Amino acid sequence: MADLWKIVQKTGAFDCFVWELLLELDRLMYYTETTKFRRYLTMVQLIVGKRGKGKTKQLLDKANAVVKEANGNVDFLDKSAQHMYELNNKIRLINVNEYPIDSEDAFIGFISGIISQDHDLEYMFLDSFLKLSSLEGADISNCIKRLEDLGEKYKITFVISVSMDAEDLPDSVKRDVAISL
Repeated sequence: MADLWKIVQKTGAFDCFVWELLLELDRLMYYTETTKFRRYLTMVQLIVGKRGKGKTKQLLDKANAVVKEANGNVDFLDKSAQHMYELNNKIRLINVNEYPIDSEDAFIGFISGIISQDHDLEYMFLDSFLKLSSLEGADISNCIKRLEDLGEKYKITFVISVSMDAEDLPDSVKRDVAISL
């Protein structure tokens, strides 16, 4: 990136489009270097690993890093309000256990309701995804696909922690793994 920047400086090519492109590339490179994610531009990113491996810490760090750069709003969905003081105050924390979600359809409906009320939503972080979505012991591929569809339609990135090893995931969602602990 620095080499490209030097070329633009030397040639004086400060065209508005080039400038915007360079800023976006620089932001993406900084973002990718600081968060150490392998996948950056997908609508669903998974942080996977067994219980106690540090997925929540990764998710909290990512949320706090993203809120500094985000142009829109950031929501963090959890099974309790336990992490309220670990999140930046610009991040909206939603305690999902306060709502009657007992199936995948109810979960997707809940997510859709959040999206419908916040047209500036850019990122949604989901901790303890299997519990939030009532999919413990069930196949998660359909729910992930539905979240991908919502993400593409409304330009929202979902970052999800899943208490499973990467090799235990369905093949259709393995491509969405950003961090495996």
